[in-house]
Amino acid sequence: MVKIRLARRGRKKLALYDVVVADARSPRDGRFIEKIGTYNPLTVPATVELNDEKAFKWLMNGAQPSDTVKALLSTRGIMLKKHLQIGVIKGALTQDQADSKLQDWLKSKTTKLESTRDKLSQSKEAVAKARKEAETKIKEARAEAIRKKAQVQEAAAPEQPAEGEAPATETQEAQA
Repeated sequence: MVKIRLARRGRKKLALYDVVVADARSPRDGRFIEKIGTYNPLTVPATVELNDEKAFKWLMNGAQPSDTVKALLSTRGIMLKKHLQIGVIKGALTQDQADSKLQDWLKSKTTKLESTRDKLSQSKEAVAKARKEAETKIKEARAEAIRKKAQVQEAAAPEQPAEGEAPATETQEAQA
């Protein structure tokens, strides 16, 4: 039995995966028949680089995807393409109908993905703007506190004579 699954690579806590076609009996990171892509779950959203034609060919030849790979293939539309192609083989659909359904689905999927990315970037910008405004308020408050402290010190300085000088009234009485 042939499986499409993930083979881990990368160092500790920085996992990267290769999407490989391998014999079900071979170990996870062991021998494989063909590498058809890569998967990086650490990026937001996760990065999937996949050769769609090879994945579709292997699926049609009977390769069984693991659960994670099945989810990846579903988001790319390869599982839908397989489903539609089986319908064409059975005579339920024509190839043109299957292709148009797949294209419609892909358009809606890309639109949804772009809107998600836009929302994510807008939220990041909003958080950065809010953080900058908070820092500005703190900076202004500190500057105001320093200004008030300086005014208090200036107001107190003329009232008290400097060290080593006697007050003016005492000096005049001593001279008389």
